[in-house]
Amino acid sequence: MNGAGGTGGGTGQFFLGLVLMCGGFYLLLNSVVVSSSFGLGTRLFGVGGYGITGGIVLIPLVIGIAMIFYNARNVLGWLLAICAFAALVFGVIASVNMSLRTMSAFELICILALAFGGLGLFLRSLRGTAREEAAAPERRLRS
Repeated sequence: MNGAGGTGGGTGQFFLGLVLMCGGFYLLLNSVVVSSSFGLGTRLFGVGGYGITGGIVLIPLVIGIAMIFYNARNVLGWLLAICAFAALVFGVIASVNMSLRTMSAFELICILALAFGGLGLFLRSLRGTAREEAAAPERRLRS
């Protein structure tokens, strides 16, 4: 019977590492505060010295949608609508700000030790044992 991942690694190490890693990364991601400065009047992009706002991006979107409703086979309308929509989505994603909430150094060290200690234990369980790795060249020669 093989261990985790078909290797001789320990199944117990696999599950312990998985639980520690999931708990640590959950706590880490739970500590991240996400905010956005997106609005129709805020600057999304800068072209030259001019700022393009979210409201200006809506103008080609509306024109493209109108062109599509007038003639669904109009390639220019589809291109305008898709590009404006993509620019709007990109602008929203680009305006997202992420920061770590205030916590003590002890909390941060515990979270990082859980996350990356669990990751190390998880990966070690997927690696074969020393006996298995030593026997691997002999098995290859016999095949």
